[in-house]
Amino acid sequence: MTAPDRDKQKSLPNEVLLNTPDSIQSRGRTWGEILLVLSLSLGASAIYSIVIIIDRLTQSTAISKQTATLNAPMRSREVFDFIYQFLGIFFDLVPVALVCYLLWQTTRPHLSRIGLHSDGYFRDALSGIGLALLIGIPGIGLYAFGRMIGITVHVIPTSLTEHWWTIPILLFSAARAALSEELIVVGYLFARLRELAWGRWLIILSTAVLRGSYHLYQGIGSFFGNFAMGVLFGWLYSRTGRVLPLVIAHFVIDAAIFVGYPFVASAFTWL
Repeated sequence: MTAPDRDKQKSLPNEVLLNTPDSIQSRGRTWGEILLVLSLSLGASAIYSIVIIIDRLTQSTAISKQTATLNAPMRSREVFDFIYQFLGIFFDLVPVALVCYLLWQTTRPHLSRIGLHSDGYFRDALSGIGLALLIGIPGIGLYAFGRMIGITVHVIPTSLTEHWWTIPILLFSAARAALSEELIVVGYLFARLRELAWGRWLIILSTAVLRGSYHLYQGIGSFFGNFAMGVLFGWLYSRTGRVLPLVIAHFVIDAAIFVGYPFVASAFTWL
């Protein structure tokens, strides 16, 4: 495009600019990037979860009698179980590094487009812990209600054998879930969908549907619970532009569930 063409384009209305060949090509590349990122991460998980829930619903065993284990042993020998667990978490975080790379800015704060800022860490930590407390108990209630009415499977947060590395791996697993879901589904998708001129609530609801979809393997109840969480997190992010409180809240909830599960399971066998 020549300089006169660029000057002419600057004077055009926005709705015309959105349909120029360069703009259409740019939007096409953005959609292609989104599809690639999701195919390497939570989009693939959503597809698998949809297949799994269809499989569950078409079995003769009631869905409330089925189980889903989140952190299961991967090998019988301890050293290789540890290696596989660590490698699984490490490579699951590669798409997180990818979206940070894609949205990196040369000016500081480098990752502000994905909601990570270089100030207010203490405030973000307090907000994250408060948010975890706010949604943690209702989340347990929704899970219990789903189990009671038969639309949620029996979720086993961990069946790992107790080793010296078990709790660290569970904490890393919680961090993986928090970073992957919040930085990709919230930080990355909000940035890219805004570039595609999506409205605020369309982005919030769409990302909430995605969040619910990749939890479908846990049952229909988990879809609705995580959809509600996605709406809340999306709304908060749209107001603050800060993703760290969401990451911290997600990590605190998952860490408490993963590490505390053996104690809770022995006390509340009906869950």
